[in-house]
Amino acid sequence: MKIAIIKYNAGNIQSVQYALNRLGVNPVITSDAHELLTADKVIFPGVGEASSAMAYLKKHDLDTVIKSLKNPVLGICLGMQLMCRHSEEGNADCLGIFDVAVKRFAPTQKVPHVGWNDITNFKGSLLKGIDEHSYVYFVHSYYAELNEHTTAKCDYILPFSAGIEKDNFFAFQFHPEKSGTVGAKILENFIKL
Repeated sequence: MKIAIIKYNAGNIQSVQYALNRLGVNPVITSDAHELLTADKVIFPGVGEASSAMAYLKKHDLDTVIKSLKNPVLGICLGMQLMCRHSEEGNADCLGIFDVAVKRFAPTQKVPHVGWNDITNFKGSLLKGIDEHSYVYFVHSYYAELNEHTTAKCDYILPFSAGIEKDNFFAFQFHPEKSGTVGAKILENFIKL
């Protein structure tokens, strides 16, 4: 099985690679369209800023490639936000895979939201075998609103989408690769799709 991690200018690529290595998978790290299109599964990680990340994706035609993927795709953190329609971060038009707005948390509590928080209201295939109220690791200042594609919810300042899923696209706001046994199970579920 070939799993590709998208290489671009905003990524937590090494952490994702190491998490997959622990599960016995040696991923290909690439920005090559053919490699991504022929992979069995693709992971779209992300740590960074939405508008500059989108500019990079567009410059290298990765925006078109990602939207055209028919194989299972997993977006993580910024990767999830970039799969949405628009982000308030840099007023960026994103990929539009999910017709969802990404907004900045109002600073009524500490922002960014950093650390462990529980997730609830599970739907979708990647959360099989995970207990409601399991704790996962977040680092973000922006969030995707709750929507028809929400597969997991988290409450921090307000309820937001911790996970979303549509067709072959799956995404999480938290970092499965940094979320211990819960995150490992989610990655394993993705590998087994």
